[in-house]
Amino acid sequence: MPRAFLIILDSFGIGGAADAAQYGDAGADTLGHIAEACAAGAGDRAGLRSGPLRLPNLDGLGLGAAAAASSGGRPPGLAAAPGRGRWGFGIERSKGKDTPSGHWELAGVPVPFDWGYFPQTVPAFPPDLVAALVERTGIPGILGDCHASGTEIIERLGEAHLATGRPILYTSADSVLQIAAHETRFGLERLYQVCQAARTLCDPLNIGRVIARPFTGERRGAFARTANRRDFAVPPPEPTLLDRAQAAGRGVTAIGKVSDIFAGSGVTRKVKAGPNAEVFAATLAAAAEAPDGDLVVSNLVDFDMLFGHRRDVPGYAAALEAFDRDLPDLEARLRPGDLALITADHGCDPTWRGTDHTREQVPILAFGPGLGPAALGGRGFADVGETLAAHLGLAPGRHGRAMW
Repeated sequence: MPRAFLIILDSFGIGGAADAAQYGDAGADTLGHIAEACAAGAGDRAGLRSGPLRLPNLDGLGLGAAAAASSGGRPPGLAAAPGRGRWGFGIERSKGKDTPSGHWELAGVPVPFDWGYFPQTVPAFPPDLVAALVERTGIPGILGDCHASGTEIIERLGEAHLATGRPILYTSADSVLQIAAHETRFGLERLYQVCQAARTLCDPLNIGRVIARPFTGERRGAFARTANRRDFAVPPPEPTLLDRAQAAGRGVTAIGKVSDIFAGSGVTRKVKAGPNAEVFAATLAAAAEAPDGDLVVSNLVDFDMLFGHRRDVPGYAAALEAFDRDLPDLEARLRPGDLALITADHGCDPTWRGTDHTREQVPILAFGPGLGPAALGGRGFADVGETLAAHLGLAPGRHGRAMW
């Protein structure tokens, strides 16, 4: 019985979204702009990387061809010729450009509703929500109460947090409430409890996620977020590929933040992993150990969290090149009949204005022993989930169709 691997490079867009202008993102192109910056020398950083973007293994699967088909232009350093894998690009149907929508739709379930968002005002959060959170959790109040970059607001308000014991609450263009607090001085479990209370309070507002953002350090300039982030998400509106696989008696391994994004639904084994290197190592371990018929879903978050949101072109480029170098190790562990599919959930163009996600199309790169090359064209995100479902012998879902 074959196995399936879904590898999500968080925020790795390839431009070309027809509705990007509706989101203020007309022209955004995460891969294309990184490649252009590297070709011009703007992707160089001493001790990290230099020169043109080098992704020979991804390009060999058809990344350059997928990017050219999606955006109409070939990224510098990549080939426009078809690769040895099956390649195409994904078009999101769900509204917004957030993480849950992208992941759920990739797993076969587009989001049929509008998320709730907090306004770009100060304060950003409804006073009654803040008052209820204070009353339910016993916190002495909050700091922040605005739209902000996570690293910036922790740097700015971290010392005040330590002095007052008040957690830092902030949001972004996503449907999200983020809560930052010191991992030891405030307490990690206490932070999770506050986030769980906030999750309940956010439900009537249709907010997609509440995210715990623990950090360490004792003074400005020394604060650092830890790997103990946790997402408190609403569950998908109907059974996803993960639920369908679990219901059929298959093992479903969720690596990184995948289980949190799906609110644990359909997951039979949760593997905690933080940085990309840990996620990839856990994916390799799953490829070596997972029984026949299993589904493995991995999210590599560094592309988004460390480099996209922070508008760090050299960092993003170096992370892509590191993943590319490691990719043959995964290919070598695939068994006959296995299918691996690399894609993304949205864009986060590090050359774009602001610090938020960008509305883009995403690569679809499929490979495995004996899988011949083919051009897939532009496909709905849900087609990814249905392709994996068909490969695993599961009944088809309602929203997409298998790509072959």
